[in-house]
Amino acid sequence: MPRLTTKGQVTVPKEIRKALGLVPGSRVRFTIRNGRCVLEKESKDDPLSRWVGFLNRPGDSDTILSEMRGSAR
Repeated sequence: MPRLTTKGQVTVPKEIRKALGLVPGSRVRFTIRNGRCVLEKESKDDPLSRWVGFLNRPGDSDTILSEMRGSAR
């Protein structure tokens, strides 16, 4: 059974990494379901995943829209 380090890190067992197709750099999500922690590989098909937390940044709407749209050149 893996143990939590003082930095809050844990090694995902090889069998789990292989079953989920996890490789270094893979994005994962932790959720709590029915009192248990669930690890999920982030799906590339989820169009909203790249925007999670985006609006939690400082700045006015014009700045945020400019960053999203890029340069008008």
